Amino acid sequence: MKFDRVEELVLEHFKDGDGALRTRMVVNDANRFMRGCLKTGCSIGMHTHEDSCEILYVISGQGIALMDGKTEQLSAGDFHYCPKGHAHTLRNDEQEDLVFFAVIPQQ
Repeated sequence: MKFDRVEELVLEHFKDGDGALRTRMVVNDANRFMRGCLKTGCSIGMHTHEDSCEILYVISGQGIALMDGKTEQLSAGDFHYCPKGHAHTLRNDEQEDLVFFAVIPQQ
């Protein structure tokens, strides 16, 4: 998969978050693969994974994930897992872009 060949989408207020999520996304019948970027002050709003889980790996930058009332500090090399049926959010409050790769398998 060559993400650089996939059209970049700019999703304003994704899941009611702040700012925009810049993403290149590949979707098939079983999975969604995303390479995303949150600039300073941007977030993905709180949302529940009703029919899927999400595995998110931080490529560069730092961010904060909030899930089930717990805060996770994330930086390059870390991953965040949101199980099916749980809600989470992701935010970048740092000066560097938060770049991540996510897999959302349909279950």
